[in-house]
Amino acid sequence: MVSERGTRRLAAVNAAARAQGLSAGQKAADALALVPQLATADHDPDADRRALEALCDWCVRFSPAVAVDGDDGLLLDVTGTDHLWGGEAAMLADLLDRLARWGVPARAAIADTAGAAWALARHGKDRAVVPPGEQSQALSGLPVAALRLDEAAEAQLPRLGLHRVGQLYVLPRAQMAKRFGLAFTQRLDQALGAAGEALAFRRPASPWFERLAFFEPLSAPEDLARVAADVLALICKRLEAEGRGAKRFEVVFHRLDGKAFPVAAGLARPGRDAKRLARLVAPKLDVVDPGFGIDVVTVHAFAVEALAQGQVRLDAELDAAEALAPLVDRLVNRLGEGRVWRPDPVESHVPERAVARAAPLSPPSDARPWDPDRPRPMRLFKQPVLIEVMAKLPDDPPVRFTWRGRHHRLRAAEGPERIGQEWWRGDFEATGPGRIRDYYRVEDEAGGRFWIYRQGLYGDGDAPKWWLHGLFG
Repeated sequence: MVSERGTRRLAAVNAAARAQGLSAGQKAADALALVPQLATADHDPDADRRALEALCDWCVRFSPAVAVDGDDGLLLDVTGTDHLWGGEAAMLADLLDRLARWGVPARAAIADTAGAAWALARHGKDRAVVPPGEQSQALSGLPVAALRLDEAAEAQLPRLGLHRVGQLYVLPRAQMAKRFGLAFTQRLDQALGAAGEALAFRRPASPWFERLAFFEPLSAPEDLARVAADVLALICKRLEAEGRGAKRFEVVFHRLDGKAFPVAAGLARPGRDAKRLARLVAPKLDVVDPGFGIDVVTVHAFAVEALAQGQVRLDAELDAAEALAPLVDRLVNRLGEGRVWRPDPVESHVPERAVARAAPLSPPSDARPWDPDRPRPMRLFKQPVLIEVMAKLPDDPPVRFTWRGRHHRLRAAEGPERIGQEWWRGDFEATGPGRIRDYYRVEDEAGGRFWIYRQGLYGDGDAPKWWLHGLFG
């Protein structure tokens, strides 16, 4: 049930209600007069949308490119995937039979264009499969409402005696466009294949897709690891045949009840080693709940790049990046992509701005490298920490400082290195003596080395403050 301007109406009806003469949009009072024992429920559009999106994700087993169509439909691009089922008709039958077993009523059709498939699924023969190039003949007997027209055109065409799509083929295009708008001719051209139509797929459409289906569902962990390795071998074999590699792979386990469990594996450098990928996926399989069994496994490859086959050197030496790649891959997949990185230099005088995070094995940036005569700490704090300091004279290095309640007596100090604010990057008025930093590299009696600084100058308003900014080693 749904309320429209204070009137309760039926939002949708099932087959039994339709057999009693009820229809969507009908007033609830009229429906109850026809069927007094009618069972109703409030319409929940958010729940319907979530269910449709879940069904969209489930359909990935049939095609890697699935789009949500309105409030009650899905569009699948099955180009190049129907052979896995033995043809388009068998693929369509498998899809609808599975939905029927779950109690999900559905109609479907396959055609060259999304517009023709939409029209046949809603207004034509169920499970229709239109041969290539014959959508014009298949649509000719359908009502004009099958063209997804706006309400004005859909209501006006029958008044002119135009009830079937085939009657529109012979009409002058210019006059029809002038009378009904360009959207009218565009919809007709899209259905017939004379104009393209962009679909917003729920997930990025990737041509790098492989699939394995099983006669008997799998549930044992060792079986899941084995089929993951098998499907990765398929995609890697294809990548190798075309001289390419990928940085990210996603293995998806599809359960009998339609729920999918994706497991991702990323690489620091483009690769196609199936055994190495299987070792990265195996520790993550504990997130897969097989339930009553896994019947389909799919794999997608993303960030695909050209990858030439390298020749093995006689001295069996590898460059540093190639040697570190397996270790970096294990760390990234275990700890997370954002937790493994490499510091890159950035041209800036301010220490916290002079470094940026980069992918561990990415090419070095073009920025000027750090000056070896002015070393920086291995660990630079995101925010400097305020400390208490004792110094002999205002401009002398500190003798002792207190951090986290612990006193550190210093035995060596080097500095100062004066760093001012970059006035050309911000407000000039925000710079001045109070923003000047004097950095010292100091070592305490226990051998710990610290990077501390004094901000501000004595005799210039507020007293300077001391901060701890990093640790050496």
